[in-house]
Amino acid sequence: MRFFSGIVAALFAVSAQASIILTANLTDSQETPPTIPTLATGAPRAASFGTANFVINDAMTSMTFTATVFNIDFTGSQTADMNDNLIAAHIHASPTVTPATTAPVVWGFFGTPFNDNNPNDVVFSPFATGVGGTISGKWDLPEGNGTTLSAQLPNILSGHSYINFHTNQFPGGEIRGAIVVVPEPATWFAIPTVLLFAIARRRYRTRR
Repeated sequence: MRFFSGIVAALFAVSAQASIILTANLTDSQETPPTIPTLATGAPRAASFGTANFVINDAMTSMTFTATVFNIDFTGSQTADMNDNLIAAHIHASPTVTPATTAPVVWGFFGTPFNDNNPNDVVFSPFATGVGGTISGKWDLPEGNGTTLSAQLPNILSGHSYINFHTNQFPGGEIRGAIVVVPEPATWFAIPTVLLFAIARRRYRTRR
C-alpha cells in the first residue's frame, strides 16, 4: 500500500510544478440552442468560429487567456450588416453546467458585465483585413461577476465552464466553447519515469 501511495504522491508532485493550460474550441453548434447566423435580410452569413487558450499560473492567482474569433464583427464596421456585431464576451460557469445547459456569467472581458478591471488587462485587436479579431486578458483574484477566480477554479478545472461571444443577432451567445484542461506534456513524460523508478526501487528492496 505504501508503494502505491508513494507513486500517487510523486505524480501529484510532478503535476503541481507546472502552470495549468486549458483550451476551448468555439462553434455555433455548442450554443443552446445551436445558432444559425444570418444577415439582417435573412440571407445566410458565414458561420462564426474561434479558439481560445488559457493559462492558470502556478500559484493559481490568475488566469490569462487569448481568443481568436472569425466572422464576428469586432468593430461594427468590418461588415455592413449589423447582425454580426460583437456586443459582449464572457466566461460562464456553474457546478451543474452541461453542453446542453447554460450557466451564469462569472467573468466578463468585453461589453457588459465587464470584470477585467483590477487591473484592466484587456488587449483588443480587430483583424486588419477580414472579419473578426483577437482579444486577450487576465482574470485576477479580486475580479469576478459576483464571484471570484478562487471560487470558480473548481468549476473551470472540472469542465464546468465555457467561453461565450455574444452578437446583435444572438445576445444570448453566437459561439460558445467548453473550457477543458490540456495535460502538460512534461507531466506525461515524467509519469513513466516516476513509475519506473518506483518499481525498480521496490524490486531492489525485495531482492535484498
